[in-house]
Amino acid sequence: MEYKPLSESEEEIAKAIVQAAFVVHKNLGPGLLEKIYEVCFCHELSKMHFHPQRQVHLPITYDGISFDEGLRLDVLVDDLVICELKAVDDVNAVWEAQLLSHLKLSGKRLGFLINFNVPLLKKGIKRFVL
Repeated sequence: MEYKPLSESEEEIAKAIVQAAFVVHKNLGPGLLEKIYEVCFCHELSKMHFHPQRQVHLPITYDGISFDEGLRLDVLVDDLVICELKAVDDVNAVWEAQLLSHLKLSGKRLGFLINFNVPLLKKGIKRFVL
């Protein structure tokens, strides 16, 4: 199956996401609550002139009906890229499936699963493309 390349904007946002995550991890290290990383991560993205939104409500459309049943994206950057943030010892495969579902339901193509509770952040970042 062949995928079309991501847009220049999506790739630019992707680089900024990785950079912001590294800056936050370098300054805070592992061991804090997810919401602390979330607010600092969004602050770093804002400093780079991106527009992150926190805890974005995602309605579900099923059988032609829209349901507001409480799905939330941790961070949505410039209405293009989804970031699911974690601060856990072990990343559960369910979270990867969750991110893929969020991408499909939102019509977005690029997402990141970022776990800040790791000694080296490069082991805590996973990129997903639909």
